[in-house]
Amino acid sequence: MRAATVPFAPGNELAMTPLTLPLPLALCKPVDHVRSSPNHVMEPKLDGWRCQVHAGAGRLWSRHGTDLTDRFSDIARATRELPDCVLDGELVAVLKTGEVDFTRLQTRSSRGPRPGADFSVHLALFDALAIGDTDLRPRSYRERRAQLLDLLEDGPPSIRPVPVTRDVDAALAWVGGPLAVEGVVMKPDRAYAAGHASGWEKWRRMHTSEAVVLGVSGRTPGTQCLVLGLPGIGGRLRAVGVSLPLAQSVRRDLVAQLHPTGEAETQLPGTVGGLPGADPVRYLPVVADVVVEIEADQLRPREYGRFRHRPRVLRIRGDLAVDDLPTPL
Repeated sequence: MRAATVPFAPGNELAMTPLTLPLPLALCKPVDHVRSSPNHVMEPKLDGWRCQVHAGAGRLWSRHGTDLTDRFSDIARATRELPDCVLDGELVAVLKTGEVDFTRLQTRSSRGPRPGADFSVHLALFDALAIGDTDLRPRSYRERRAQLLDLLEDGPPSIRPVPVTRDVDAALAWVGGPLAVEGVVMKPDRAYAAGHASGWEKWRRMHTSEAVVLGVSGRTPGTQCLVLGLPGIGGRLRAVGVSLPLAQSVRRDLVAQLHPTGEAETQLPGTVGGLPGADPVRYLPVVADVVVEIEADQLRPREYGRFRHRPRVLRIRGDLAVDDLPTPL
């Protein structure tokens, strides 16, 4: 998307932000544990879509700069009730039961709001990047958080700030449950910067399970990964994801275990190995009789019947057969 300076219309006036929008967003570095520090706060990592908000004009962008205004027009309208500001947050789909369901965002992204839907979209905000013509990014997290709370104090019910804590036990208690909190984000009290320069860290709860190997993808040892499958309806195996590149020890153990089927190289839709719109995954089919233990941030595949984030292969499970895998999807 081509960057542009976007006009704002707070009240009856036409204002113009001096910032080039959409702004580059801060990103999280993955870590393997949650840690406390006097200089850090912790926020829940919600299972949603990253969203940049340009209130007043009612404009929404994804993390990659895709304009989401029309697809989430109800939220876009709600942001017009806020003062002229630029905010960073997460779109989440909330069912009538109160549970959060990521898959509903996928349907909304292609169809827009639909009357009678069994869910509503909410906006959970965690940072204020600008107010009017004032750039807040050079200020500390603490100052930006205070500004965010002031902006949202009398805001619409569908737009709320995420909670924060300095207590590790309290942060871990968020994870799981109906709100689909998938992890914890740790943030130091420093300026907001693009990419990893803000010092944000993200811990995700991981699950171990098993899957069968359907094929091998990757042209070099360092890029080789596995196409993973699970039983579907009728017991037929179906692809549910593509692993991360294999560790050298796992790759060595698999050499004698995997046997090509003799079929030509084939491909899977990019959806299986990543997100909608991703490139197809080319792979060499193998005899589906090797079960491996995997680690992923989901216990079972969900949206599109696949793992949204690529699992890590931990080891071969020579003690398990395909018939020992979980019940059909």
